[in-house]
Amino acid sequence: MGRFIIRRLVGMVIVLFAVSVIVFAIFNVIPNGAPENRMAGKQSTPQQIEAIRREWGFDKPITTQYVKMMEKLATGDLVSYQQQRNVFDEIKQGLPHTLSLAIGAAILWMAAGVALGVYSATRAGGKTDFAINVLALIGISVPVFWLGALVNYYLGYKLGWFPNGGYVEVAEGGLWQWAYHLFMPWTVLALLFIGVYSRVLRGTILETQNEDFVRTARAKGLSEKQVMRRHVLRTSMIPIITLWGLDFGIVIGGGAILTEAVFDLQGVGQYYAESVSQLDVPPVMAITILGAVFIVVLNTIVDILYAALDPRIRLS
Repeated sequence: MGRFIIRRLVGMVIVLFAVSVIVFAIFNVIPNGAPENRMAGKQSTPQQIEAIRREWGFDKPITTQYVKMMEKLATGDLVSYQQQRNVFDEIKQGLPHTLSLAIGAAILWMAAGVALGVYSATRAGGKTDFAINVLALIGISVPVFWLGALVNYYLGYKLGWFPNGGYVEVAEGGLWQWAYHLFMPWTVLALLFIGVYSRVLRGTILETQNEDFVRTARAKGLSEKQVMRRHVLRTSMIPIITLWGLDFGIVIGGGAILTEAVFDLQGVGQYYAESVSQLDVPPVMAITILGAVFIVVLNTIVDILYAALDPRIRLS
């Protein structure tokens, strides 16, 4: 297990380096024109452009430019030249909002997906199984911005059952108000994944039930509930855990942008979307690479958990 962890950590470092090079190339090398002009924005003066060129080392070799970019990302010395605000201060301010949305939705889609997957597998071929499959396909197919706007209008504005968007800090409104304001965003974001998880788990359970070790467990006299809990479900959860890690990383890395915008949560995703619309390069660069770092690190953690559940993975 120790060797496996070391291999995955070394691989993670290599991937992170590759990601940083790709992000540097996308923002500073590949596009036409001088990068200092893009960073300064449309309303910049020649003096501002020259100051940015010296600050970022755009008048020096590419290797120096790369080192400068990494220094600014590592130290947090990154300023939005259009908004005149520190980028990392803005990210820190919005990060609790994004994490609250992502963690709550991830718990919801994992719990509901597993419950529906097990329930559907135990009634495979029946009317209940068919109904769950239809609902799963609907949930996968509906665009999040359309569903969010629809739910926000009817449940928030029309009926007044829930707040019409916005975010409340736990310190200000308490735990109840915090969860009350996030319930609709959690539900809308989770619906995108519940159908996938239930379908994947259903198929894996039906396949695992025919394995030799499951038949052996039944032959030993274990009840169906014990067989399901100890053998079938544990083995079937391995791809679900992997999928959850990937999806959670994607949501944190930018997958919740539309949900944040629809419900006006003022998180990192909404800050990213606003920066893109304003062609504000430093925030877009910082959020892009931080999102990639989070996804890579989380995938490494999931790989280690995967190996802990299935020792055969450690040999790969």
